[in-house]
This record gives sequence, C-alpha cells and structure tokens, in this order.
Amino acid sequence: MFVDLLRTRRSIRRFLDRPVEQEKIDVLIEALLRSPSSRGLNPWEFVVVTDKATLVRLSQAKPHGASFLKDAPLAIVVCADPAKCDVWVEDCSIAAILLHLAATDLGLGSCWVQIRLREHDAHQMAQEYVAELLGLPERMVVEAIIAIGHPAEQQPGHPRSSLLDDKVSFEQYGHKERG
Repeated sequence: MFVDLLRTRRSIRRFLDRPVEQEKIDVLIEALLRSPSSRGLNPWEFVVVTDKATLVRLSQAKPHGASFLKDAPLAIVVCADPAKCDVWVEDCSIAAILLHLAATDLGLGSCWVQIRLREHDAHQMAQEYVAELLGLPERMVVEAIIAIGHPAEQQPGHPRSSLLDDKVSFEQYGHKERG
C-alpha cells in the first residue's frame, strides 16, 4: 500500500558497489515522465548519470551535502526550462518525490541533493557547475540531483509518534481539535 511506502521511505546516503539494473532505471524514468505538471507544460527534463567519473564530479557540486554522490551507482539530475512554466520548481519537486517513492518501491535507496540556490564555491553557483558539467543549454536550470542505489544501510521508518501533529489545523489555522 502507498501509506506503507511512505512509512518506510528514508533518505539513504550509503550504497552498495553494485549497478542499478537497467529494468529498474527504466521504471524510474517512467515514474518521472508520469509526474503531474501544472497545465501539462512539463518544464522538467532529466539527465540520467551512471558514469563513475561524472558521479565523482557531481559529488563536488557544493561544499556540503553532495559527497555521497561519488559512491552512488546512479544519479538523476532534475532540470527545467523556467521559460516554459512559472511553477517549474513545484513541477520538478513533484517529479523528484515520485522518483524517491519509485526507488523505494523497487527496493532501492535514494537521497536528494539540493542544487538550486546553493553555492559551488565563492565564484560559482552549484547550478552553473552542474550545467557546465552536463552540457545543459543556457535556458536550463538544475533544481536537484537524486542519488539512487542499492542501500548499504537499513534505517527504520520514522515512528508515528515522531510525526509533527501540531503542524495540522482543522477548518481554521490554529484549531487543533477535529470537528
């Protein structure tokens, strides 16, 4: 069931030294391409990366929070053409979460690497670094990179008691009682 998938999904940053099977990559791509998009404009595009040298370079996209990419057997870079749609960030985010859930459903682990609005170094944004590395056209921007692989770590889902129920209001903001 879908809720069970949500209950078990965790960010995985350690992967086995084993490639992701092509059949699974094909399912992941299909999940991305089935992603909802505002007004069906589909501003997103995806770059599938399995080349080890490119993965190592992607792991250097920003100073913190990307290093685990070098050990991932697969990364999917989520890009967009902002001229196609004013809600490209939302459309890319929806596609990325579907990718995470599809990976979990296939028994794979995944983790988001934020690229948009992050610095590569004092002279270049991470988005520019990744765009140059992957040869993206000037019109394209990078939102995130999703690392994917067979998990080398198992983490239990977050218990129900850890969820932030105080973030939910009923009928009016701040009303915490149902009905």
